[in-house]
Amino acid sequence: MATNTDFFDRVFEVVKQIPTGRVTSYGAIASYLGSRQSARVVGWAMNASHALPEYIPAHRVVNRNGMLSGKNFFGGSNIMQELLESEGMVIEDDLIANFKQHFWDPSIELNNKD
Repeated sequence: MATNTDFFDRVFEVVKQIPTGRVTSYGAIASYLGSRQSARVVGWAMNASHALPEYIPAHRVVNRNGMLSGKNFFGGSNIMQELLESEGMVIEDDLIANFKQHFWDPSIELNNKD
């Protein structure tokens, strides 16, 4: 159990650094954390983040194709979409339009920080 908690905490730290108007994927976070096979666990962390007192921008984490696969965990079917649209993204049929333009890769962005 402590291992999952530690991993979740590491996921939350990455997600808090995703800039407004950008998104990343479960797999990109897992890969950055050195656990490429743990994309599903990143999803579990995003689901658990809704119960935390600290705000975690979980709406900025989508699947590898830009699909809002976690939208059902936001308490309403359109909340995730509304949050992303409020940050300037266009969503069509639960997919982020111009996904590659909005994609933020922690392996690139966080490794290039000074």
